[in-house]
Amino acid sequence: MHKIVGWDIGGAHVKAVLLDESQNVIHVQQMACPLWLGLDQLKTVMLAILKSMGVESKQVHHAVTMTGELVDLFANRHEGVLAIAQFVSKLLGNEVLFYAIDSKTNAPHLVTLNQVPERTKMIASANWHASACLIAQIMPSALLVDIGSTTTDIIAIENGKIINQAMTDAERMQQDVLVYTGVVRTPVMAVAQKLPLGSTETNVAAEYFATMADVYRLTGELAETVDMAETADGGPKTVLTSARRLARMVGHDVEDKPLESWQQLAQACRVKQCHQIQSAINKQLTKNMTILGAGAGHFLVKAIAASLQHPYATLNSILPHQEEHLGVCLPAYAVAVLADRKGIA
Repeated sequence: MHKIVGWDIGGAHVKAVLLDESQNVIHVQQMACPLWLGLDQLKTVMLAILKSMGVESKQVHHAVTMTGELVDLFANRHEGVLAIAQFVSKLLGNEVLFYAIDSKTNAPHLVTLNQVPERTKMIASANWHASACLIAQIMPSALLVDIGSTTTDIIAIENGKIINQAMTDAERMQQDVLVYTGVVRTPVMAVAQKLPLGSTETNVAAEYFATMADVYRLTGELAETVDMAETADGGPKTVLTSARRLARMVGHDVEDKPLESWQQLAQACRVKQCHQIQSAINKQLTKNMTILGAGAGHFLVKAIAASLQHPYATLNSILPHQEEHLGVCLPAYAVAVLADRKGIA
């Protein structure tokens, strides 16, 4: 009998879920972690998470998935996966397991540190696969749409199996099942080149003045618990300062127009992002699939499903746990459950 922590180590956030001996969720935690600044950032955050959980690293087992290998601290994915795996093993203990996609069967696979060097390609950015493998055991036909702070994963499941053929980031981006758009860190200039301002269409500045977090603060949809990234100007995260940053995107000062105008502009940004994600969803969706929303931007998934008049389900409706933040930390939860079920932990 044992407890296990599932870790999802990203480039901007670390997410962790602690399960008890019966796979009940004890603790869910997400913390900002600017990994591009150095591995010491990862150490600080992981130790803080363990402290918040009330456990020491040697008291529990650990299973890890990651996307942090993508940060420009590392020359390439291979180097990044190796560095993170070695660092985490030193911090948590050599019995840490790492989630990989089996290169022959595309099935979930958990490996030890000494197996990592030859499997870095299938460990890199495999967190989406862990989520989908768990969901496939619960919902045999689903389209899992996980909109995070930075990216959107779209995973088709039929007959209890992942049917996406693309496995690597490059393949998934080519097939539009990995869409680089999210509800927090994505620059507004990456979502729209033109936006309506009142009755006039205006060009959008190709400048890092505002992010989609500004947009969703203005629409009132972004939960404070997922609003962890620094703003584009390093300023506060109020409605007014968000409007000020968004106004700059169209060549204005916030004082030029009433707040309602900037809220309408935010809604126009929201529409653009929804259209981008919906277009990708349509390429994978079949009538037998239920759309399942997850991540910090789950509210957009619900809106898109309603627009498509397609059946929609929340994670809380299908998972045995009702923790508020579990959907944001789905890969961490999934890797812990999958490791435990395999009897490896």
